[in-house]
Amino acid sequence: MNFIQQAYKGKNEWYHYFATILIVFIGWQIIGVLPLFTTAVMYSSDMGEFMTAANTGFTSLGIDKNLFLFLMIITFVFGLVGLLLSVKFVHKRPVKTLITSRDKIDWKRFWFGFLLWGFIAGIVTLSDVFISPEDFISNFKPIPFFTLLLVAILFLPFQTSFEELLFRGYLMQGFGTWFKNRWLPLIITSVIFGLLHGANPEVEKLGYISMVFYIGTGLLFGITTLMDEGTELALGLHAANNIIAAILVTTDWTAFQTDALYIDTSEPSVGFEMFFPVLILYPVLLLIFSKKYGWTNWKDKLIGTIKKPNTGSEETFS
Repeated sequence: MNFIQQAYKGKNEWYHYFATILIVFIGWQIIGVLPLFTTAVMYSSDMGEFMTAANTGFTSLGIDKNLFLFLMIITFVFGLVGLLLSVKFVHKRPVKTLITSRDKIDWKRFWFGFLLWGFIAGIVTLSDVFISPEDFISNFKPIPFFTLLLVAILFLPFQTSFEELLFRGYLMQGFGTWFKNRWLPLIITSVIFGLLHGANPEVEKLGYISMVFYIGTGLLFGITTLMDEGTELALGLHAANNIIAAILVTTDWTAFQTDALYIDTSEPSVGFEMFFPVLILYPVLLLIFSKKYGWTNWKDKLIGTIKKPNTGSEETFS
């Protein structure tokens, strides 16, 4: 069975999806934020300061940047736990089916995507520093930086895995079984993925044209998942992207405000660099993956139909 058909190994009534989304929301946005709220209260002098800081994401309270990043990641950890438990106990199917259609999770694919995009993103990011050094300030402080490096490497993959398994896994499969095709789940999950990033401060600074980048990135992850019949490559790409973003360059107007190596002091603007990944780098990545993994039949895998396997009752799946 292909990746979307993995959903048929479990229960797929509307109330199973409703229950899962509710559980994920409670874990992610209620239980998961308690450590952050508790810390924010400790840093606030009174409730007025707390409420004011809440409107800016608590960044004005002076919470250590690495601690703040860790607390933000914790929210996604609880969301991920809620998602995995729901797939197993609400939908009653193996967690592996959320990740891949292969017999086993292919970690070599994850590491290939991670290392390839980590190298490319790192080169592109640092090239900006060398091309326009006047726009960057060196920010290397050994203890904060290496703490950041540890937090980013050990914990950021939980955040990216939650997003990938929710959008390219759970929702892609769910929409696929509902609409009986591949292209609509690809479009819907990419747009939702982009819209959820609409609350990021960089969108406020740059305008909604920046959604081209987020929706385009969602399309990259979605196309990769559909063509490769699993999320391993997308998991690696997303993890590398966020780790590089966290440790190399930071600004005072993006979602990631960290103790990175450099601070970008340039005035935010919309230029070709925003569209460069979507128009140039992402197609190159897809070409590399297609050559390495022998992707064929693009039309059917991206816009083909989805049928329920004729294998008897749901309980016969393993």
